[in-house]
Amino acid sequence: MKFLQHDYEACEELLPGLADRLSAVPFAQLESPESPAIALFKEYGGTNLLVPREYGGIGASALEAVRVIRALGSLAPSLAVATAMHHFSIGMLFSVGPLYESGASLRTSVLDVVAKNRSLIASGYAEGRSGHGILSPTVEARETAGGYLVSGSKKPCSLARSMDLLTASVALRGHDGENAMGLLVLPADTPGISVHDFWSTFPLVAAESHEVRLTDVFAGAEHILRAPANAAEKLDELNEAGVIWFQMIVAATYTGVAGALVDLVLRNRRGSAAERAGLCLLVESATALVEGVARRIMDEDLGNDCAAVSLFTRFSVQSIITRAVAQAVEMLGGMAFITSPKIAYLASAAQAVVFHPPSRMSMSEAVVDYYTGKPLFFS
Repeated sequence: MKFLQHDYEACEELLPGLADRLSAVPFAQLESPESPAIALFKEYGGTNLLVPREYGGIGASALEAVRVIRALGSLAPSLAVATAMHHFSIGMLFSVGPLYESGASLRTSVLDVVAKNRSLIASGYAEGRSGHGILSPTVEARETAGGYLVSGSKKPCSLARSMDLLTASVALRGHDGENAMGLLVLPADTPGISVHDFWSTFPLVAAESHEVRLTDVFAGAEHILRAPANAAEKLDELNEAGVIWFQMIVAATYTGVAGALVDLVLRNRRGSAAERAGLCLLVESATALVEGVARRIMDEDLGNDCAAVSLFTRFSVQSIITRAVAQAVEMLGGMAFITSPKIAYLASAAQAVVFHPPSRMSMSEAVVDYYTGKPLFFS
């Protein structure tokens, strides 16, 4: 078996031809602001990877999905990062039915649209905001005649320029002053939604991670699902499901990016056989950890313990990635680093795994409390 073979085989089986098309594009072009990667992802049906077959999608399992994501991460890091929240949003749509009034109908309509039009979903959840859970609202909706006026912003928001739909958790402010949480789904071309430059560093620039701003956007009642007043427990379950999917996808994405560096080491036969084998084992260890979370999802073994495992998996994977990337860069050597911008790019892109929430530092006390028997609280 060749290195990354399972991942490329899964990608070819589920999205036939995509890996070859991406490989044919020069790496520098794939990772540029003018990258064709997102358009190719849509063309080859990547948007439908996790959409169930009954809605016209591919219906990949969680295990198949993480293998495809790793393959894409190794070929086009920005693409894998950009589409992570699309996959997350699709996964979250499975959970809205039991919680939100009319949730099942919205889930059906959105998944139908995604499957038919190969639509991309950008998500305005709290990912990236220190001290907030993934589903914490980033925008606010005020009641008005016939619906709501929505204002707020999300930055960075991947797929900002290529999104077809925008979904977000939203704080609903009623005339009576009471607050509630809702789920917002809007077409990206809705008046009042605008995109503003935000990402200013070179790694992962093709992920289109800019600011999406909503300014008094009118949303009809059919575009916002209000959570029932007694939904606190269900909201916790929804947040835990979000954590599981998010951490798994993030860990898979950056394992793929690190894998690309290790693959360069193998192809160039750098270092000793023992050193190359050690690098392969590091990546395989990260792979096994991520696939363990995917198998728990497939077994419907979810809840707080699985959410905790998914988080600990991501923390472990980021440690492995940091070590593997450092060793791979050293083994490739200084002249390769100087003459091949791809090496520095991959090393920088892989390091971004540590920036996704929640951070290890912010969760230290919660982790200790968890191992004394308390539920893991995500902040």
